[in-house]
Amino acid sequence: AADEIGLAVIATTFTLIAVFLPTAFMTGVVGKFFVQFGWTAAIAVWFSLVVARMLTPMMAAYLLQPQAKQERSPGWLALYLRWAAWCLRHRWVTLAAAAAFFVGSFMLVPLLPTGFIPPDDLSQTQVTVTLPPGSTLAQTRAVAEQARVAVQKNPHVKLVYTAIGAGTAGGDPFAPQAQEVRRATLTINMTHRSQRPGLSKQALETQLRDAVAEIPGARFKVGLGASSEKYVLVLAGEDGRVLVEHAKQVERELRSIPGIGGVTSTSSLQRPELIVRPDFARAADLGVTSAAIADTLRIATAGDYDQGLAKLNLAERQVPVVVRLPASAREDLDLLQRLPVPGARGPVMLGNLASLSLESGPAQIDRYDRARNVNFEIELNQQPLGEVEKAAFELPSLAHLPPGITRTSVGDAEAMGELFTGFALAMGAGILCIYFVLVLLFHDFVQPVTILAALVMSVPGAFLALFVTHTAISMPSMIGLIMLMGIATKNSILLVDYVILARREHGLNRFDALLDACRKRARPIIMTTLAMGAGMTPIAIGLGVDPSFRAPMAIVVIGGLITSTFLSLLVVPVVFTFVDDGVQALQRLRRRGARAAGPAAPRAAG
Repeated sequence: AADEIGLAVIATTFTLIAVFLPTAFMTGVVGKFFVQFGWTAAIAVWFSLVVARMLTPMMAAYLLQPQAKQERSPGWLALYLRWAAWCLRHRWVTLAAAAAFFVGSFMLVPLLPTGFIPPDDLSQTQVTVTLPPGSTLAQTRAVAEQARVAVQKNPHVKLVYTAIGAGTAGGDPFAPQAQEVRRATLTINMTHRSQRPGLSKQALETQLRDAVAEIPGARFKVGLGASSEKYVLVLAGEDGRVLVEHAKQVERELRSIPGIGGVTSTSSLQRPELIVRPDFARAADLGVTSAAIADTLRIATAGDYDQGLAKLNLAERQVPVVVRLPASAREDLDLLQRLPVPGARGPVMLGNLASLSLESGPAQIDRYDRARNVNFEIELNQQPLGEVEKAAFELPSLAHLPPGITRTSVGDAEAMGELFTGFALAMGAGILCIYFVLVLLFHDFVQPVTILAALVMSVPGAFLALFVTHTAISMPSMIGLIMLMGIATKNSILLVDYVILARREHGLNRFDALLDACRKRARPIIMTTLAMGAGMTPIAIGLGVDPSFRAPMAIVVIGGLITSTFLSLLVVPVVFTFVDDGVQALQRLRRRGARAAGPAAPRAAG
């Protein structure tokens, strides 16, 4: 038995390695996910070959008992053989039906949503509160408390932890985290998903979003901020004024997309600023530098750098002492104008060197590829990333951009494009590797095409399963497709290898060899399908921990296995006959050409 199926086992092993290993060399963000999968699967398959060729025969020799009576064939096998015989006698009808199923399934692809990573269904989320620039800690605390009270009313909210501000006393006042007293984060622990049947985390976040929408004077974002929860759109340009004006129009139109959550823009907030316009000629006469003016204002309004602060030495730590003007004084321009600035000939009042005014400017300036840009964060709110991106690009303000303004997507949308491109390259490399491995093992350039036909028959079932379950094409789905390729190829190898063996070793004709292969290989193929399907079913239906990442993979594998097994057992024998007819036709043409060239050679010599 080991000698009879040895080639099939080796071919299956190297085929699986050829499928999985190319994914380990995918680059970019997607490669970070696939590299572990590719290497782990390839190495595990190699060790399974060692076990199958060495340990399994030894265990079978000691554990298997001789059968006292001949095993009876199951009843379904006779029915399957009648179907297989009918398909072999009606080859064109079978091939046409398989082609129709293939084309019909691929027509569902445009209807499938697309994404990168499915949103999770964990029991924790966050509500981020952002007040206008210049807001005080007391104002942030009051709004955060209103948000906490509104969120706590939801029956599925168990605990709310509020954190306000992100600055550190005595730190760098120009560091971004030092000016965040206007921000608050509410970390929310929710009930387990088993206690809220029919209500996903995203649906619960929608309820929380509606609860805080009535609170005025603040901007709210609901979610942990993971990349799977938002779509980031970027507008870039060199002219800041044109960019900001067009960004306002884009933001208005983005809010009109149905079904999405909040839309935030980095250009929509203006921060109050103290504008200092020095008289450089006067300052030069008095020996005052612009750095001295900046240091004076910085220390008076925000405090000195951490390394320049005095320290209060305690027993176990040092406490930095920050000295600066009170908030009311920092808004008094007359007082600020009287600040002394060190000069070459003594201190000089700031008002004698510069004019001061309170104005507003952008809260932050971002750049993308060295061009000034505006970022839009769109909460997906259970909407597929691909659908939101498509709807955004169809908006008039994004479909017709002003001159000098460019549009791009970053984050998940950018990684999703890398995913599809990298996966297509990995799939193509995997199929080529499978073909080369089969050519080397079977010593035939044509029959491996029959084995590769199983790949074509597995993909439509995966798309059909995604369509029926309303699941998006995402990275877990791609992982499931790779697994499906290996299993479908393995089933086809088992069938084709035995057909070749029956014709070569037992002298059977093609029809009888195909039926004999169907009879003897049907049960191993179906057993593999049932075992894989049974292992994937708990993941597909969501048992255990959060299944959001693993469920699409299981759905693809189960759907593809059902169709690939059914079609492999019926259509692969038919494809084998067509390929064999082509081989025989080529051989006849070669013999005919050899006979025609044989007699002509002596006449030409004479």
